[in-house]
Amino acid sequence: MEDKINVTICLGSSCFSRKNRDVVSVLQEYITDKNLKTKITLKGGHCFGHCKKGPIMLVNGQEFIEINPSKAIAIIESFLMEE
Repeated sequence: MEDKINVTICLGSSCFSRKNRDVVSVLQEYITDKNLKTKITLKGGHCFGHCKKGPIMLVNGQEFIEINPSKAIAIIESFLMEE
């Protein structure tokens, strides 16, 4: 079985105020539309400690800062190409 891409979005209040919910919505829709539920695990996490750089997303443990919906999709696509 292939390893899944593990995506964790910070759900802390600072990232929430920086519209992390938009990132979550777009990623959920992307995963569903592209039938990627078997390849990507999407979950929420608590504060990652870099509140001023949020929203923050972890992908396979690698941290990405100042995420917006289009940046999040591009990052996920780069991980999918590495498979």
